[in-house]
Amino acid sequence: MTDTYVPPEVWTWNRENGGPFAAINRPVSGATHEKELPVGKHPLQLYSLGTPNGVKVTIMLEELLAAGHAGAEYDAWLIRIGEGDQFGSGFVAANPNSKIPALVDRSGPEPVRVFESGAILVHLAEKFGAFLPAAGAARAETLSWLFWQMGAGPLLGGGFGHFYAYAPVKLEYAIDRYAMEVKRQLDVLDKQLANNEFVAGSAYSIADMAIWPWYGALVKGLVYDAGTFLQVDDYRHVQRWTDALAQRPAVRRGRMVNRVQGEPSSQLHERHDASDFDTRTQDKL
Repeated sequence: MTDTYVPPEVWTWNRENGGPFAAINRPVSGATHEKELPVGKHPLQLYSLGTPNGVKVTIMLEELLAAGHAGAEYDAWLIRIGEGDQFGSGFVAANPNSKIPALVDRSGPEPVRVFESGAILVHLAEKFGAFLPAAGAARAETLSWLFWQMGAGPLLGGGFGHFYAYAPVKLEYAIDRYAMEVKRQLDVLDKQLANNEFVAGSAYSIADMAIWPWYGALVKGLVYDAGTFLQVDDYRHVQRWTDALAQRPAVRRGRMVNRVQGEPSSQLHERHDASDFDTRTQDKL
């Protein structure tokens, strides 16, 4: 390996490049095999994994149920991305981008597919009239922070997380570049939370549900083992907000669903009924 990389005239795919994700990353889309998605008994069918993007949606669903929205009952099916489940024909039909989560809403006469975690949050919020103001400045603020996360998240995960924690070669420039950006993002969030109980103001919303699984886990050292490196204790308002949300029972339940890492008691691989939680000890973030 040389110190300076000179891009070739035409890029070609190196199947071995990508560290632990080499087996699931590829430069083309579409299904690799035939596999239909299972369908459970509830109106909402979620196909996901307990990564931060998946946790956003399961928190939302559990919060809706806790708020009394019985129509939010759901089946959560496990999609093991390390085994290529996201490239099955059924999943690709639900999400042509082959990323978790994907939701199929079967509450109407025809199934409606919704993919991208932010779109799912908005769909559910509007469907049930909850956790998203109906109009005005409060709605604009909530959506602004939701899309802040959607835009910032890839720089945290695919940028900093990949080069700091997963890349087979540690590149100083890449790690420095993305560490600087992640610290800037944490500073943005910390300053917002200095004057607000929740991210978008005084009301708990889908903005909190979107941001917490990523930035809450980051400041508690639960992703990338980068707490000391990023000096996360400096962001005391983010820490306060993270701890407060972690005490919500629906957040604790949502974090368990489709989870396949951590203590076995904190994992609920699939969720098909509220009683599925009864045999699990809910852990805290």
